[in-house]
Amino acid sequence: CFDWGKELSNSTRTFLFVPLSGGPQVPCEVQGQNLQRLLVAVRRRQQGPGRRSVSAGARGRAGRGAPGAERRVPRRRLPGARHRSLAPAVCVFPAEHGGVPVPSRVRQVHSRAQQGCLRGRGGGAAGGGEILAVLGRRVAESLFDKASAAEFGLAGWKSLHELNPRAADKGAVDWVFLVDTLNFSFWSEQEDRKYLVKYKDKTYSGFWSLCAAVNRALDDGIPITSPSYFATMTLDQVRHVFRSDTEVPLPLIEERHRVLNESGIVLLEKFGGSFLTCVKMSEKSAQKLLRLVLENFPSYKDEAVFEKKKVSFYKRAQILVADTWGVLEGKGDGSFDDISSLTIFADYRIPQVLVHLKAMKYSEELMKKLRAGTLFQSGDKEEVEIRGCSIWCCALICKHLQELYEKKGQDMKEKINAVLLDYYLWDYARDHREDMKDIPFHRVRCIYY
Repeated sequence: CFDWGKELSNSTRTFLFVPLSGGPQVPCEVQGQNLQRLLVAVRRRQQGPGRRSVSAGARGRAGRGAPGAERRVPRRRLPGARHRSLAPAVCVFPAEHGGVPVPSRVRQVHSRAQQGCLRGRGGGAAGGGEILAVLGRRVAESLFDKASAAEFGLAGWKSLHELNPRAADKGAVDWVFLVDTLNFSFWSEQEDRKYLVKYKDKTYSGFWSLCAAVNRALDDGIPITSPSYFATMTLDQVRHVFRSDTEVPLPLIEERHRVLNESGIVLLEKFGGSFLTCVKMSEKSAQKLLRLVLENFPSYKDEAVFEKKKVSFYKRAQILVADTWGVLEGKGDGSFDDISSLTIFADYRIPQVLVHLKAMKYSEELMKKLRAGTLFQSGDKEEVEIRGCSIWCCALICKHLQELYEKKGQDMKEKINAVLLDYYLWDYARDHREDMKDIPFHRVRCIYY
């Protein structure tokens, strides 16, 4: 995996340490001389017990001995990491070569959180602790039987959700675009005071209240999914369409009005008045469609600055691509062969369910802030770390699931991906609200999620 002759003194790499005891893998960033020492240890393991070799520097530190005698590399702790020394673990691969399709922007966030802001198991609290991402092998094992069921598959997008469109046509695609353009900030300030919408004798909350309001408007003859209509909607019209059946209004209604007008104008001026044009222009590529969305619709650019570097999550842009795949049933213009390149959609519910499932663990300091109802801003350090670690954690759950099926002789790479895992976890969170009520979510009011 490595260019052994490359100058490493100024290099930085992220590795996954895999304990021989079978404990959790631990991502850790290594740089400079420590990286050189680590690669020496890896090379010794690769060469096997009969062909050990060490660098000249390590040879000198080990002292002289009989010709051909084995010299041992000293055990050393890695700076900034609260983990055991190298001896009890095997370094299998750098994280970026480990078969986990997570963008480097997320690896960077996760690595920083792991080194300086996390609480380690049995290792005490790291300085300024905020959040710990514990790898999801246990969660993968609990999902093993479910991952092959219909509820985990693409068919569940329609069969499990009565408000989603039944058709797979232009109107359904435009419905998806409208809903995902407004798919943000549904959490309530108080549990007993929520934005609710009644539709066909059923009351909906959260994201589904938005879907119910859209379907209610369509039933009333309001062409809410037509860009020519929502590009020119007034604020009063938006308030009417998304009116609440309680005294609590839909949050950020003025921002939703602005986003609707802005997105409708783009569709009319650039794409012939339908999001289906964008889908056709993507040529059956999820990544091409993602780029088209990000380049043309400003409200989808879910980005932040983390330690002086731009990081991006693109929650709504990715879920728009995924929902397009879902509504078109993965066929025709929606047959994206690279759908697995998407990550989970990092919002405020997915981290909550990951903590509930013990795939992630918050430090005491962060938990206090969450329980106190601290309102974070989009781009705050804690917020970026929570979202970044959630993406990383879910990528590892997918990886472990695929490995479990491989051991059973089943190839599930086409059936297990971050999109379907996100759908499953999000539904799980809604179905287990009572069980999760003691796990706080991070509060952010923004248009990105």
